[in-house]
Amino acid sequence: MATEKQRYWLTFTAERTTKPLIWEMSKKFELIFNIRNSSLTDEVGVVAIELQGPRETINKAVRWFQRKGVQVNPVELNTIEG
Repeated sequence: MATEKQRYWLTFTAERTTKPLIWEMSKKFELIFNIRNSSLTDEVGVVAIELQGPRETINKAVRWFQRKGVQVNPVELNTIEG
């Protein structure tokens, strides 16, 4: 099965920043992840993450994050290359 890389901005609410959701995702889905950038305050956490694996598995992980209350936004390709 072909693999690909996709980058996302994950935005966590204050109550979600204390939960190990990225670790949980890594145990639940067979994906390689790379944290590209992050910022954390008392109110919000923002993580730029790259997910690598089969497209369907990446899509399942994104939906899983959303069900956990994490806002997920894809990183536009032109912002990666530019």
